[in-house]
Amino acid sequence: MRILLVKTSSLGDVVHNLPVVSDIARHFPGAEIDWVVEESIVEIPRLHPAVRRVIPVAVRRWRKTPFSAATWREIGAFRRAIRADSYDAVLDSQGLLKSALIAAQARGQRIGHDRDSAREPFAARFHDRGITVPRNLHAVERNRLLAAQAFGYSADQALDYGIVAPPFSAGWLPAGDHAVLLTATSRADKEWPEDDWRGLGMALIATGLRCILPGGSPAERARAARLATSLGRAMAAPAMNLTELAGLLAGAKLVVGVDTGLVHLAAALGRPTLALYCGSDPALTGVLAGPQAINLGAPSAPPAAGAVVAKALQLLG
Repeated sequence: MRILLVKTSSLGDVVHNLPVVSDIARHFPGAEIDWVVEESIVEIPRLHPAVRRVIPVAVRRWRKTPFSAATWREIGAFRRAIRADSYDAVLDSQGLLKSALIAAQARGQRIGHDRDSAREPFAARFHDRGITVPRNLHAVERNRLLAAQAFGYSADQALDYGIVAPPFSAGWLPAGDHAVLLTATSRADKEWPEDDWRGLGMALIATGLRCILPGGSPAERARAARLATSLGRAMAAPAMNLTELAGLLAGAKLVVGVDTGLVHLAAALGRPTLALYCGSDPALTGVLAGPQAINLGAPSAPPAAGAVVAKALQLLG
């Protein structure tokens, strides 16, 4: 059986789709599973041993130069890559017009959300088969249920993200146990106050941990450096790729982060994880990975520093 998954972005959404690979591989041993994903996050599907081939797409970058000859050459190369194999099924679990159009380029029966379930209802017109999935389920559960109905199995088995991160080592990483603090996110209203991060960091350092603070952009790394300097027994990580970040997270005793894809990656890797919600709702897209993955806060109701410290210490045992 040969299946193509279309879930292109964002990082958190891609992490939420990983259990679909585990479910398919469990029910169809030997299935060949390929995945179309944005070029910036190809490393995430590659962490799953059941994914045979990852096909990069660059919609975000192509949109910036839609009339460039280089863009059209890349689009042509992508179309050849996605049509290199024939599939028994092409599963679009994103439910957007862009993902439906990408799925339409592949050779195979196209399956996705029906008009009532898709995030963009018009996308359903490009599928050969539409499936109804309740909108009030968590994103992970929606993905799993869509695949289960598409391929005729039950999604009742234990949740399994299935990913394995390579061990991470670096000269800058201090010896001893560490916690990772993910302070950066895509929107200002999702940020947690710096003074609260300092209070949490001091509490963790008092337990003997070192705090590692990654950051993606220069501005995020500057903020991480500012916090690390004020804490003392902490370090702002240099620029890292996603595979390196996965290894760093996998080796952490605890991960605390705001609403960002990396906090979902930490939970998927089985690390004790606290996700802090300040400007978004965790009900449908919070971390979901068992009792060691905890969501705190709500829109316009960020979690208090004391509550976060208490939960962090509880997770540390």
